[in-house]
Amino acid sequence: MQASVIEIKHLSKSYGSTPILRDLSLSIFPGEFLTLLGPSGCGKTTLLRLIAGFEKTCSGDIYIHGTCVNQLTPQQRDVHTVFQSYALFPHLSVFENVAFALRCKKTPEDEIKTRVHEALARVQLGSFEHRTTQQLSGGQQQRVAIARAIINRPKVLLLDESLSALDYRLRKTMQYELKQLQKSLNITFVLVTHDQEEALSMSDRIAVFNHGHIEQIGTPREVYENPKNLYVAKFIGETNMFDVEVEALDDTELYVTVESQRLRCKNTGQHNLGEHLHLMIRPEDIRVWHLDEVTSSDEMIPGTIVDIIYKGSTVDLTVALPSGKIINASEFFDEDDDDLDYEIDEKVWVQWFTGWEVLLPYEN
Repeated sequence: MQASVIEIKHLSKSYGSTPILRDLSLSIFPGEFLTLLGPSGCGKTTLLRLIAGFEKTCSGDIYIHGTCVNQLTPQQRDVHTVFQSYALFPHLSVFENVAFALRCKKTPEDEIKTRVHEALARVQLGSFEHRTTQQLSGGQQQRVAIARAIINRPKVLLLDESLSALDYRLRKTMQYELKQLQKSLNITFVLVTHDQEEALSMSDRIAVFNHGHIEQIGTPREVYENPKNLYVAKFIGETNMFDVEVEALDDTELYVTVESQRLRCKNTGQHNLGEHLHLMIRPEDIRVWHLDEVTSSDEMIPGTIVDIIYKGSTVDLTVALPSGKIINASEFFDEDDDDLDYEIDEKVWVQWFTGWEVLLPYEN
């Protein structure tokens, strides 16, 4: 098994009587892009600050390269943090902002120049060294903050919501640039965000946080396609959820009823007859059929289209089922395909195929 660059063991943190992290353990591996994903107040930024040394643990240990760093100052840890505010010095030039840490270490001037130029080139700001930070755009300031971080050649770079202040287009550009930079530097990146799309597009692994503990950790595909519980399923992406009961099962399939329609599901071997479950189906896995397209409505559910949203590459449909339950479906749009010419109040059939659903433990 690959040795971890950071090992967190049974970590707990409280502010007064309020617990923030609860007996949390986590391994972070060399060269990976790990995202700590969760809503505000779930403990992800606190964990980042504990790793960086800006906060003290209440219990548990943090190891960096096998050394316990609980008592070490931030300067003594081989990590660097890029803050959401960037924390740049407005009175210094881009060059001097990036060179600041090296000057504090009394690094020789020739080496400072070489390393600053190298760092600025990596973030595509080689021609900006004489500008002040106030003359830069938000995206350029973010890249200066990253250049200042990587000039110390840390083993781990911690990023605290560092893209949240950017507009959508610039944020997408910087997501790509950050991922490419991480690959070229082979530095372990740990990103804190509440943005699901950002986490899915950038990460090698995602740790989904909830009230101070990790609900699930895995690749973006694992947490999206195979969430472990209701919280992860609802937090990552859009979902349609039904409460069902296992009515029959064999070695490969089990049967449930949704909207009075008996449906087959894949039997993973983990369920029992009579068990209550949540059935989750993603909008992109639902097929919506015009009435004249269907010759047999077996394992289909009737519905009525109540809203249509055109999004360029997809058409999002809101469908009311006989019980009044509302579900969402997403169809890829092709302007030459008449099958996607839906209308409000149109009667349709809704279907998904066996194995496309996810069955989750029932929670009240």
